[in-house]
Amino acid sequence: MKRTVLSIAVTSLFFAYSCKNTQTSKPQTTQNKTVKSDITDEQLMDKVQKDALKYFWDYAEPKSMLGRERYHEDNIYPDNDKHVITTGGSGFGLATLLVGVERGFIPRQEAVKRLTHMMDFLAKADRHKGAWSHWINGETGKTVPFGKKDNGGDLVETAFLTSGILMVREYFKNGNTEEKALAAKCDELWKGIQWNWYTKGGGKVLYWHWSPDYQWEMNFPLEGYNECLITYILAASSPTHPIDAETYYKGWTRNGTYLTDKTKYGLPLYVKHNYAEEYGGPLFWSQYSYIGLDPTGLSDKLVKNYFDLNKNQVLIDYKYCVENPKQWKGYGPNYWGLTAGYTRNEDGSTGYTAHMPTNDNGVITPTAALSSFPYTPKESMDFLRFLYTQNPEFIGSAGPYDATSINYNNWFTPRYLAIDQGTIAPMIENYRTGFLWKLFMNAPEIQQGLKKLSFQSEKYGIR
Repeated sequence: MKRTVLSIAVTSLFFAYSCKNTQTSKPQTTQNKTVKSDITDEQLMDKVQKDALKYFWDYAEPKSMLGRERYHEDNIYPDNDKHVITTGGSGFGLATLLVGVERGFIPRQEAVKRLTHMMDFLAKADRHKGAWSHWINGETGKTVPFGKKDNGGDLVETAFLTSGILMVREYFKNGNTEEKALAAKCDELWKGIQWNWYTKGGGKVLYWHWSPDYQWEMNFPLEGYNECLITYILAASSPTHPIDAETYYKGWTRNGTYLTDKTKYGLPLYVKHNYAEEYGGPLFWSQYSYIGLDPTGLSDKLVKNYFDLNKNQVLIDYKYCVENPKQWKGYGPNYWGLTAGYTRNEDGSTGYTAHMPTNDNGVITPTAALSSFPYTPKESMDFLRFLYTQNPEFIGSAGPYDATSINYNNWFTPRYLAIDQGTIAPMIENYRTGFLWKLFMNAPEIQQGLKKLSFQSEKYGIR
């Protein structure tokens, strides 16, 4: 699958995989996956967290032990990329493994051994001014180009990975000898990232890509609002290669011009979502940066409450699906959620797109609702219960499949993507206990970085 710019005018931020038109067949044998309707909410959350964990524990790339870009139950890989790991998805995988340890789903000692192996692999893998590439060969550690000129550092994917690395460090830093050694490896990886290099020589904005062959030709400044906030938080927090506050406010907030007074369904959007100003963008924008960054009561000079910003984006998506202006069969209070992921092409084959209200083709991506639990617990639980008790065909060996459609006769693709499966267990856990939020927000460098950027959080004593 090769990356091409989506045709929906959502800027080059969104990319699609132009899948070769391979019909995806449903697995020939399916186990009885029906869940009894009297299962409790707690049991349901346990189950989906355990299921999603399998992606990174049972189906990890076998040499690096990091998260594969994709796992296909049908074993059809059009580009023979079963060995390719994804940097950002692996970061979400680290958070998922921590949830597994904390809840006793996986043995702590085994997790420490595996995580140590992962950190050793990342230390030897190709790095570009400290940043990792979007894709890495899990067998060799070499960069796998994500596009012709995208064969170097990917700062956003590196940020998603680093968020996970920092949480691993925080979780194990006061443990036994092996755990402290793991934490030290994490710390070294974090300190080796040259965030300020990605300002292209001291400019007041971060850039997504740098290539040793093509330099800055990708020319993609990170300007809000989308999923990239965590990149600026980490860059400002770096103890070795930081950016200053001016870079955040001039670059990310577009000199403060990214605020909006627009509303949808009576809900304020607060910020201009890049090329999605009417409804907001795909729901991963409210999830990727917030695996560790706790939006609860979080503010900066411009945004008064990031939790409200994210909650409203999710509710607008939910209300759109309930309104269902295109009259897709199945859409409603129990079946909703639009985000980037696999999709159903017109001929029934599997493709990829950034689903959202302005790009809605009748396909629901389960991670959209499931990873929104902190913002919409009732609506997300309704979806979770409906999926597991009434649509067991949508559940595979690693939890809900990536793309589903009741409208097309209960169509699904028996495939998974790390970036989608990896947010489910962490965000549900943040709703349940705030576990990952506490790890990340209490990291000393993050506290200092947030203060540098004039963020405030009474919950974590940041003023």
